[in-house]
Amino acid sequence: MSRLPCIPDVLPPDNLDWRALLPETGKANAALARYDGMLQTLRDPGILLSPLTVNEAVLTSRIEGTQATLDEVLQHDAGLSLDSERARGDFEEISNYRAAVKIAEGSLVDRPLSLSMIKSAHQRLMQGVRGRDKRPGAFRQEQNFIGRRGDTIDRARFVPPNPLVMQSALDQWEAYLRSEASDPVLQVALAHAQFEIIHPFMDGNGRLGRMLIPLLFYKRGVLTKPVFYLSEFLESNRDEYYDKLLGITDRGDWQSWLIFFTRAVVTQAEANIEKVRAIHDLYEKMKQRAVELTHSRFAVAAVDTLFAKPVIQAPDFARRAGFNNRVTANNMLRAFETAGMVEKLRDGSGRTPAVFALRELIDITEGRLVFR
Repeated sequence: MSRLPCIPDVLPPDNLDWRALLPETGKANAALARYDGMLQTLRDPGILLSPLTVNEAVLTSRIEGTQATLDEVLQHDAGLSLDSERARGDFEEISNYRAAVKIAEGSLVDRPLSLSMIKSAHQRLMQGVRGRDKRPGAFRQEQNFIGRRGDTIDRARFVPPNPLVMQSALDQWEAYLRSEASDPVLQVALAHAQFEIIHPFMDGNGRLGRMLIPLLFYKRGVLTKPVFYLSEFLESNRDEYYDKLLGITDRGDWQSWLIFFTRAVVTQAEANIEKVRAIHDLYEKMKQRAVELTHSRFAVAAVDTLFAKPVIQAPDFARRAGFNNRVTANNMLRAFETAGMVEKLRDGSGRTPAVFALRELIDITEGRLVFR
């Protein structure tokens, strides 16, 4: 039996038991408040959370089929080459995601989240990678569908709205984003699901929809910085994630989706709190150790540099940390290596620079937590 293109519900749907959702939304809002409170204690969230930002790009891309790990991406950023064609394609997609996030975050400084911003982010997301021939930055004008490789639309698992319905659904979705819905967690949950249902682009909808989650929390004032990443949970629960979304279009079951999403927020917030606390503790420990070990005025800048770029070439380390000459920087890196603070991944030779890694930070960031 072939599927017809779906017709999205108007947000908010009228079949929700709001009272039954109150316990879950209360937990989710409290967990987000605890997480944001911890962020506000950090001296420089941009530096300390940099690895988490990269890891989000890795995990949200993995949901769509990439295989690169955080370790591989950081090594690639530092100039260590991985020769496989698969790896190169993965790195390009992950790099595009990171660039698209910057575009989206920059646009939200003084403007509301809009369809125009989403198209700009999508154009950057798809630049030069899979799907670059599918009109990046433009809403689709033809029917698409989701199914297994080789399936026709008659065998599709999901058929999004046809283009004639799609634009009015997008306009209503954008208006809903700008409303002050009673609960921000439920608003973000509804908005994310609706975006995936509308599926307004020919490719890249999943990554873009997940990108919107922290941006929407930020615009609602739940977060002081748009750095709450949910893809770790969603990647670990991928089948249930997709099943709950399909439950909306197959059975009109928004309730189960909202319960899934709010529980995801609670679990991920608790995991993020643990990671941020561990990163902060490591930073303070390393800063103190660096000062005691080197007695250098560059010690704190050196630690900041390693946290911002956990895999780094020696010359880049010297430049970013503000050293007057590379000899002093290299001496500090050797001291750090001897003390077990960093690991050398590649020896320097001729024009080939040495590469060092802050392994403990990578392990904290990439640690696989068990989600229930």
